[in-house]
Amino acid sequence: MSETQEFLVPAEAQGERVDVFLTRQMPEWSRSQIQRLIRSELVWVGGRPAAKAGETLESGARVSVQAERQELHAMPEAVPLAIVYEDADIVVVDKPAGMVVHVGAGVKSGTLVNALLHHIQRLSSVGGDLRPGIVHRLDRMTSGLVVVAKNDFTHRQLAADFKARVVHKTYTLLVHGRVAEQSGEIRWPVGRDPVRRVRMKVGGLRAREAATRFRVVRRFARFTLLEAEPLTGRTHQLRVHFAALGHPIVGDTLYGAPRRVHLKVGEVETLKRNFLHASALEFRHPRRHEVIRSSSALPAELKDFLALIEGSEV
Repeated sequence: MSETQEFLVPAEAQGERVDVFLTRQMPEWSRSQIQRLIRSELVWVGGRPAAKAGETLESGARVSVQAERQELHAMPEAVPLAIVYEDADIVVVDKPAGMVVHVGAGVKSGTLVNALLHHIQRLSSVGGDLRPGIVHRLDRMTSGLVVVAKNDFTHRQLAADFKARVVHKTYTLLVHGRVAEQSGEIRWPVGRDPVRRVRMKVGGLRAREAATRFRVVRRFARFTLLEAEPLTGRTHQLRVHFAALGHPIVGDTLYGAPRRVHLKVGEVETLKRNFLHASALEFRHPRRHEVIRSSSALPAELKDFLALIEGSEV
């Protein structure tokens, strides 16, 4: 049975594409599904059918959608899970690149949450039915350590520590170009890109304070291996900061990294994932108050790329 859902366009969505806006409002629908509804004239803007998926919206406009409601549920799934640390309150897992953290638009299976529900009897409920246990996230194409809460007390304590910036996350990343400074801090606010809404940018819409501390681990002829700690937790923060610095992360084509590079062996593809790995995590145990430290080695594909550029740059 179909039903009509109606949304009021807020000021911050002024000028946004109708398909992008609805994908955020209706996370159980993928963008391609929303576009099919628009082509079928089931999406109305201001009392008339939306002309096209790329139609831009005005603040205060009413957008209505007539469609079958799709319910999303996070279900247990026998997906391999690399557990680094576990006790009665928390579990630290090593997420591979390519795995989405939780169910959402267009993603119903294979997520970290699906795997957690299969392997662990109970998770916190603070994040809701789609995000049980999830205190923080990693981007899909970022690998590494994630701490998950098994109960609501632990979840709230960890969330408060993240907010107070007393949880320390270290990332290992390879960027294009030679970073001149041996260490430093990047302090540029990050907000939504007003043109490409899937991206963030320095400045941008509703920009918020963002700070990143980094140090050089090794320099290559045309690349730099770094360790970085985000002192704030903005979306895509490391990716945005290093791209704005003129050193996009290898493999991160969304933020300007090239798909191919020239080495002595010839022109080669870089990576099909971002060279960004959450390699260390340090936090205070919510109940016992002792410091928990976990680490994760670079995945094989990142080690292989380092071996490829070793001595083979032009």
